Amino acid sequence: MDKISRLIEKGVKIPNPHSVDIGDEVDPDRISGKDVVIYSGCKIFGRSTLILQGAKLGYEGPATVENCHVGPDVQLKGGFYKGAVFLKNVSMGYGSHVREGTILEEQSGVAHCAALKQTILFPFVTLGSLINFCDCFMSGGTDRKDHSEVGSSYIHFNFTPNQDKATPSLIGDVPYGVMLNQRPIFLGGQGGLVGPCRLAYGTVVAAGTICRKDELRQSRLIFGGVGKGGNIAYETGVFRSIKRTVVNNIVYMANLFALMQWYHHVRSQFVSEDFPEALLDGLKAKLHMGIDERIKRLEELGQKMFDSVQSYKKNRDMSSNPVKQKIEIVEKWPELKEAFTRLRNPENIIHPDLMNRFMGAVKSGINDSGRDYITVIKGLNSEAAETGTKWLQGVVDYSKDEIVKMLSSYQ
Repeated sequence: MDKISRLIEKGVKIPNPHSVDIGDEVDPDRISGKDVVIYSGCKIFGRSTLILQGAKLGYEGPATVENCHVGPDVQLKGGFYKGAVFLKNVSMGYGSHVREGTILEEQSGVAHCAALKQTILFPFVTLGSLINFCDCFMSGGTDRKDHSEVGSSYIHFNFTPNQDKATPSLIGDVPYGVMLNQRPIFLGGQGGLVGPCRLAYGTVVAAGTICRKDELRQSRLIFGGVGKGGNIAYETGVFRSIKRTVVNNIVYMANLFALMQWYHHVRSQFVSEDFPEALLDGLKAKLHMGIDERIKRLEELGQKMFDSVQSYKKNRDMSSNPVKQKIEIVEKWPELKEAFTRLRNPENIIHPDLMNRFMGAVKSGINDSGRDYITVIKGLNSEAAETGTKWLQGVVDYSKDEIVKMLSSYQ
């Protein structure tokens, strides 16, 4: 009760103190006393846990929060939250199950009973109820009335019959998405997306549709009914569409590298009471966690493909390109891992001239409007936004090319 008493003395509202559990490792100095409310049944654990002013935990039901960075005016209404970051005005409904590597940026939110892990939602993105949306990135939209949305009972299929999770889906992208000026993406309810998949801005996937293919053209309607029935021979362990799978993983990681550049160089300019250094540190840490996850899953996929080739190599043409694609990830892994380490480093700046021009526009916006992130980014003129997008797209393209050129069978 000592820590709970200290929090109450700071001004934290805890209506039923005896029902709240706060771990010995939790630092009370990382929990703001200003307008924070911790309702009955909540549990708070983790040395790195940060809870800022105006946050409310457990209004709809008990909430467990472990090693999360909870920004200002965030509502975690009930559920389980571990190793995630929630920026200003995020709302998570009852029954949320949020695990490591998840980032929800400003004004994004979830209704009730949604599962997230290694999920990144850009500002305004909204998820409905009864959703499983792990291992994916989503952006799009310009404000709370014009936002990307995922309908209720939606699934991102992120586990394959070959038991791998090299399945991250890129719904929108980083270079355009950070500018908060793109058309929203809509994924209709009772549908699904089979990862790894890439969808462009303006895409609408009709309710009840399972989307299995990339759509890189903007403003398309994807629709389909119940899949055609069938019963055909099928064997697990035989990897198909290898090039698309690997390249989509690389493009996904390249976007995360660009996002790391953005957090390091741009987000850092917005440090303030609503976005303190500790919250920025949490943002970077969770993004590094997401990059680590993608590298791990790609390595596992490469090993599984390599093992599958070894099991039938006596009956196969080992010189064929599909076979080479299955073994090259493992053969080139030390070089690939070195490249991932180099490219994820935000100090390794690509197109510094574009970055510096864009940063000048951002700093000018801060001088004019203050350090509110949404206000400044939305206030950039079209030329500045285009410059920033070119810079980040340059990071994505360079990163992708650097990795793919090491894989001759993927050319």
